[in-house]
Amino acid sequence: MPLERLNFLGLRNLAALDMRPAPGINLVTGANGSGKTSLLEGVHMLGMARSFRTQKLKHAITHDADAVTLHGRLAGDPPVSLGVRRSRDAAELEIRLDGERGIRVARLAETLPLQLINPDAFRLLEGAPAARREFLDWGVFHVKHEFFEAWRRVRRALKHRNALLRHDRIDLRSMRVWEQELAHWSEQLDLLRSDYMAQFAKTFEATLNELLPLSGLSLRYYRGWDKQRGLLDVLENGRDTDRQMGFTQQGPQRADLRLRIGKRAAVEELSRGQQKLVVSALKLAQGRLLEELTGRTCVYLIDDLAAELDVSHRRIFCHWLARLNCQVFITGVERGALENAWQSETDVAMFHVEHGRLLTE
Repeated sequence: MPLERLNFLGLRNLAALDMRPAPGINLVTGANGSGKTSLLEGVHMLGMARSFRTQKLKHAITHDADAVTLHGRLAGDPPVSLGVRRSRDAAELEIRLDGERGIRVARLAETLPLQLINPDAFRLLEGAPAARREFLDWGVFHVKHEFFEAWRRVRRALKHRNALLRHDRIDLRSMRVWEQELAHWSEQLDLLRSDYMAQFAKTFEATLNELLPLSGLSLRYYRGWDKQRGLLDVLENGRDTDRQMGFTQQGPQRADLRLRIGKRAAVEELSRGQQKLVVSALKLAQGRLLEELTGRTCVYLIDDLAAELDVSHRRIFCHWLARLNCQVFITGVERGALENAWQSETDVAMFHVEHGRLLTE
């Protein structure tokens, strides 16, 4: 469901915002520092309860405000209202869904699926495995109902085992209990991830072939421990070395996605522009698979589309966005670089941000 209304108050340099976005393509232009990225940040906070610009949400509050308050309304029959509020002095975030308080972040994320493509998205290729695991788990979470419970239980068992590893003396009985719990739910989590990847890899390959055909590029899922052994055996045999390190070295918390061209990491072979297209193909493929498997669409947030993409690839990318038939928020400095990337039949809503104020064009 697309967002049909946005109300932001107290968000960075944005003035009080009341926006009625189009259900399709929304282009937001403005000078650097005008507030374009802050608008995307607000939508991201509304759907993920966290910012992509800071780890502490209080830093997103306007300097002279006591809180940041974000409201959104999803189109539907009936429409669905979302609300997120963070007070400068509060320890926790307040989340509402259709007026109901105490909503968990997982339920908020399920209600408003988001995909972000910004300069930090390069971490999918060049960063640590954590970013790729988060990307993978986003997809599994939205199409596998069993995922969240398995993921939650893995985290709980891992936390307890790591705590036991740091004790002066290991309580062997407790250790075995938590290792069995960790192994059981890790196997379940691995099955869900593996099943998703078997479907996702095909969609990614098809999407990439239209954006940037690359011969020899492969995408592989690594589960985080020896594929020839069960995790319980790995945990039992690695207990001494894990104790020396103070944490569990193998398991689903070490899972990764590996993109290679031949035998080399893809990031070592691709130009910056090619990397952006590969990352874009990963994100677009997740949106396509979400719609294919669930009938739902996600909202795309794309910051500075024109950066590092030439005109031809920009048009191919925009063509794919239009084909997805989903809601998109795109920012850029130059209007011409954005509005000329679309085919004539594509409906595009234009907005402009000037000194923190949103103007409809």
